[in-house]
Formats: sequence, structure tokens, C-alpha cells
Amino acid sequence: MELKVINQEFTVCKIDNINKINFLDEYCFLGKTEEEISLVCSTKFAPPETIERNDGWRAFRIEGILDFSLIGILSKLTTILAENHIGVFAVSTYNTDYILTKDVDFEKALNVLEKQGYYINRL
Repeated sequence: MELKVINQEFTVCKIDNINKINFLDEYCFLGKTEEEISLVCSTKFAPPETIERNDGWRAFRIEGILDFSLIGILSKLTTILAENHIGVFAVSTYNTDYILTKDVDFEKALNVLEKQGYYINRL
């Protein structure tokens, strides 16, 4: 399985209004519930005013389009990372899954997954 590195930094934050989101950002993941509005975006596009903000995230995605019938792909990846004491923030889209780790753990995460047989596309 191929994992593609996304070469930029991300921010995970809580915001009070979706009008603060810059949808020109190539990567923008939004989650809204009755309790919060969560946003994962490129750090350079993060809103200046947030309720809470956590910078310093890096990401990779599972390449290709994942069929909904596939089971355990995200679970296997996150289990490998958890066993190596690497925390994650996962985001799923219709096509695939994105896994974010803190910048300090990113290279370790890629190396661990590569040793487990995953191909890492660093381009």
C-alpha cells in the first residue's frame, strides 16, 4: 500500500463560525456537531481567531480511492503507530484517509510504516 506525504504543516483548531474558513486552502477538513466546529487546515490558512488551536501537524494519505467495503486499513495503520507511541489525528474523506502526526513524530512514523512494508511516496 502506498502512503503519500503531504509537504506542508497543518493546524487543528476549534472555531466559532465557518465564515472564518479560507476555502482557497487545498486541504480543509471540517467537522461540525452540536458541541463544536473543528477545522483541520494548512497552517498558513488557519483563521487568526480560534477558540483553541494546535499547530505543528504533518500528514500523509493513503493513495488511491478506497472502496467502502475495505475493512481495517485505517485501524492497521493507527495500531502500528500506537504500538510505537505515536499519536495520530485521522481524517477521512469520501475517497481516502489522511493521518496526521505531530511534526516531532512524523519521520519516525514514516520509518516505522516503511519497515512494516508500506511504500512511502515523499514527493
